[in-house]
Amino acid sequence: MKRVVHVVHHFGTGGMENGMVILFNHFPQGDFEHHVVCLQGHAGFVERIRDGGAVFHDIGKKPGKDPAHYFRLWRLLRRLRPDVLHTRNLSALEAVLIGWLAGVPARIHGEHGRDVFDLDGSNARYNRLRRLVRPFVSRYLTVSRDLQRWLVEVIGADPARVIQIYNGVDKQRFRPRDGEARDVLPAAWPAEAVVIGSVGRMVGVKDYPTLVRAFIEAAARPGGERLRLVIVGDGGERAVCQALLDQAGVADRAWLPGERRDIPELMRAFDLFVLPSLGEGVSNTILEAMACGLPIVATAVGGTPELVEEGVNGRLFSPGDVQALADHVADYAAHAALRDAHGSASRQKIEASFSIEAMVAAYRDAYFELSSAR
Repeated sequence: MKRVVHVVHHFGTGGMENGMVILFNHFPQGDFEHHVVCLQGHAGFVERIRDGGAVFHDIGKKPGKDPAHYFRLWRLLRRLRPDVLHTRNLSALEAVLIGWLAGVPARIHGEHGRDVFDLDGSNARYNRLRRLVRPFVSRYLTVSRDLQRWLVEVIGADPARVIQIYNGVDKQRFRPRDGEARDVLPAAWPAEAVVIGSVGRMVGVKDYPTLVRAFIEAAARPGGERLRLVIVGDGGERAVCQALLDQAGVADRAWLPGERRDIPELMRAFDLFVLPSLGEGVSNTILEAMACGLPIVATAVGGTPELVEEGVNGRLFSPGDVQALADHVADYAAHAALRDAHGSASRQKIEASFSIEAMVAAYRDAYFELSSAR
C-alpha cells in the first residue's frame, strides 16, 4: 500500500479541514495510507474522520520561530517514507523543502485560499517564498480556477503542473427541505419568518459584522419584521456581532449559537444563505448551502463567482458593501418565488458539477500518477 503524508499548520475547524475529512472518509480503502502531520496540533474536528481514515502526528512547533521543528519534521518524514507529500496552504509550504531533503520523491502543494493578510495574493514576502519553493513542487492542486490562474500568472508555476479540483459535497446529508419542521430554530420565532443564515468561522476574513449591519438595515425596512438571522460558528468576531445586534435592539431576532454539529438540519431551516467573506478559495459552506437548495448571496471574491452565477442561483456583491447586501436580503425576503427558483438552480449545479465521487477520483488519480512516475 502506498503512503501519502499531508502536512498542515493546525487541523482545526475550517473549509480546508472539512475537505480533508470528506477525502479521508470516502477514499477507496487499500490504495493509499493517509497520515496527517500537524505542525501545531489538532482540534476535535478529527473525530469526524472514520476509523482508519488517517493517522495523525503532531510536530509540536512552538509559536513564532522554532527552527528545531524542521528537524523533527525531517526525522518523521524519514521514518514514514511517504510516496507522496501533500502540503497545504502557505503556512505548510516550507515542508516542501523538508520533504525534498528527506528524500520524498513526489511533492504536492495545495492552495485552498489566502488569509486576511494576503487576500489578493500580492504580498511580496509571501510570494518570494512561493517562488523559492516552486522548483521543488512536483504538482500544485487548487480548489478554484481563480487560484489556478494566480499560481500560473503571479507565482510563475508551469500550467502543466497545476491541477484544479473542486471540493465535493455530500448530496444526501445536505439536501433540500422536504416538509420538515424548523424546530432547530428558536421556539419563539414565528413560522412565517424568513431566515437568513450563514455558517463559518467568525474571524476577520469572513467579515460577519457586514452581514449583521445589513440584516439590521433590512430588518428596519417595510416587511423587515419577518426577517431572522442565524450565524453558526465561533471566533473573535462573534462578540462583535452580538454587540451590534444588542445595540440595534434586534438581538431577539438573531441567533449566534456558536459551533454546532447539526449543520445539515440548520441549513434546511434557512431560506437564504449569505457569506460576506473578504476572501475565499472555494467555500464548502456555499457548496453545502447550494446542495440544500438555497439561493446564495456572497461576495465576488476568489472562487465564489465559480459557484454563484449572478441572477441564476444567487447574487454577488462587493466586500463590505452593507447597502448592497441589505438590498439583496430584502429582495429575497419579499419574493418567495425568487428564492425557490434560485434555490432550485443551486441544487442543480451541485448535482451536475460538485460530487464527492469526482473530487476523490481526481485526488486519487493525482496521487497514483505521481507515485507511479517515481
